[in-house]
Parts: sequence; C-alpha cells; structure tokens
Amino acid sequence: MRTLYIAGDSTAAQKYADAAPETGWGMALPIFLHKDVTVANHAVNGRSTKSFLAEGRLDAILRVIRPGDVLLVQFGHNDQKTEDPARGTDPWTTYQDNLRAFAAAAREHGALPVFATSVERRRFDAAGTALRTLGQYPAAMRALAVREDVALLDVEALSLALWQRLGPEATKTYFNWTPTEQDNTHFNPPGAIEVARLVADELLRTRVLAPHETRRLDDEIPTDQITWPQPPQTEEKQ
Repeated sequence: MRTLYIAGDSTAAQKYADAAPETGWGMALPIFLHKDVTVANHAVNGRSTKSFLAEGRLDAILRVIRPGDVLLVQFGHNDQKTEDPARGTDPWTTYQDNLRAFAAAAREHGALPVFATSVERRRFDAAGTALRTLGQYPAAMRALAVREDVALLDVEALSLALWQRLGPEATKTYFNWTPTEQDNTHFNPPGAIEVARLVADELLRTRVLAPHETRRLDDEIPTDQITWPQPPQTEEKQ
C-alpha cells in the first residue's frame, strides 16, 4: 500500500459541512484510485508555495511520508497574489525555488515528487473562448519539471480544454454557483469529480500510477459519493 499526499490550495482541499456544496478535487480523487492507494489530502485554503512552506505544512508531511509514496504538489492561484507578502511569489524565481524545495524534500525521503499545474478558473471572453487566468505560473512549473525531471500533470491545460468544450453556461454546473454566490474558482461535486478524473488520467499517463492502481476512469460517477464531514476548525478561503 502506498499513500499519495496532496500539497495544495483550496481548489484541492477537503471541504466540510459548513462549506457544502463546495468541493475540492482532492475529495474526489479516491473515487478513481484503487483501495491500495490512500489519499492524504494536506491541501489547505488560501495557501501558496510560500505560505505552505512557512507554516511548516510540508514538514508535517515529511514526518509521515515513506519510500514509494507520492507527493503531488499543486499551487499557483495564491502565488499570484503578489500584493500579499506572505503568499506572493515570482513565477520564474521564488515560485520555482519553492517547488524545487518540495521535490528535493520528497526525494530525500524516498518518495516521488509530482507537479500539477493549477486547475483553471471559469473565465470566458465575449466570444465564449475560455481564458487563461494563471499568468506565467503554469509555464514556470512546466519548465522546472523538465529541468528537475519531475513528473508533470498538466491540469491547467486539460481543465482549460474541458471548460472550452463545455462552454460558458454548462461550466456553471461544475463550479460553486449557488443562489448566494457565483464562484468561478471553486467546484461543486460534479466539477470536483471531473477535475479529479483529469488528475487520475494524468497520474496513469505519466506512469506515476500503474493501471492496477486506478479505476473507474471512464465511469459516470454519482455525485452522492461526495460527502462533507463536520469541520474540525475553520480555515480561510483561498
């Protein structure tokens, strides 16, 4: 048995009953993985590479990660917030430096580092073209993955293509659009399931996981497989 650890932000994080129907894609990832692959979701709302490291959250993972485990790293949304000195990074310098630290730490513990470019937001132009919103951060991650020989899941490109296929109206049914909130960043159960499917497909394509470690990749997944536990504490949003 191996464990897949997720280090990331609110797009992947565990959500609780007080946030439903908001759903992080990390909540849906176990649906697509065999029972011998356990998901340990350490993604937290509002974190960037910088703040996740500064708060000791990687250290918490390193205390329990074992040889053969996977460390899946997805950040970018909050690294963009350069007006916030606690979170903002530069894509080609500090962001890459921080990602390099994640990869090196995983390898020092015999685990496999994996980078995932950030899932895209829901944004379209007047002609209905899905727009990129993440600046240079995905490109910086792609470049570093090549340089450091780290497996890359290109979730940004795949999610952008998915939003384009769905179009401006249908994508609303994947994001956390409610009568009181029009959220173009966070997902509801259908959206989290489809992003998790993209992640699982990429884990298989890149041979991070073997075929026997994945399942149900082509199945229709009922949304009642998503549940929200009671909150242990309140975390701030992204």
